[in-house]
Amino acid sequence: MLRIRFFRKGRKKQPSYKIVVTDKNNPPASGRFIEDVGFYNPLTKECMVNGEKVVYWMEKGAQPTDVVKNLLIKKGIIKGEKVNVVSISNKRREKIKEKNNEKEALIQEKKKEAEKEVVPGEGDRAKENQPGEVTKEAKEMVEAVKDEETQEKSEVTAEEGEEKEEKEATEKKDVKKEEKREEEEVEQVEEEKEETKKEEKEKKEAKEETKKEEKEKKETKEEEKEKKEKEGKKEE
Repeated sequence: MLRIRFFRKGRKKQPSYKIVVTDKNNPPASGRFIEDVGFYNPLTKECMVNGEKVVYWMEKGAQPTDVVKNLLIKKGIIKGEKVNVVSISNKRREKIKEKNNEKEALIQEKKKEAEKEVVPGEGDRAKENQPGEVTKEAKEMVEAVKDEETQEKSEVTAEEGEEKEEKEATEKKDVKKEEKREEEEVEQVEEEKEETKKEEKEKKEAKEETKKEEKEKKETKEEEKEKKEKEGKKEE
């Protein structure tokens, strides 16, 4: 299966990414990919994507990763809803829900108190549902409810800002994790190369040692043969 994903390049702590089409089973640090279709620099926010090539490979069955998909939607290359790549913990979600429920209950309670403060009008006091006038206290209560709603909106905006900051921090953390993982994979590849070189060197040394032993045996046999020939001549 083909994937469209980031391929990291650049120096340590200065990441930049190629957007490549590659086989799903190829590790990110392998450097093997089918085609380069763009690049993205998270530090400068510089981005370039070849839309025609992306659409071509997606028609061939290539699937973008969630991060790349969001980038393609942002650039208008494909249509769809962005994928939430940052998840809020259940504990945080429950805390926000409880806070919103408490505020909603407080607003409803104040509205009910404001309704109770309505007194009958000057006309027929005996009639039910007679329109009445609102006392000063009731007006103040209504104003307080409006202020509370305004404050609620401000707090919601602040929470959204916090969530946005939290999301950005998580994205940076994910990028750092990805960088660390890729560095570890590169180190592992280098270690494997070193290990292979070491094994080859040991095999070469063993081969040379075997040749040396064979040579010594051959020389010993030749010496024994010469010795026997000399002894034979002496006997004659």
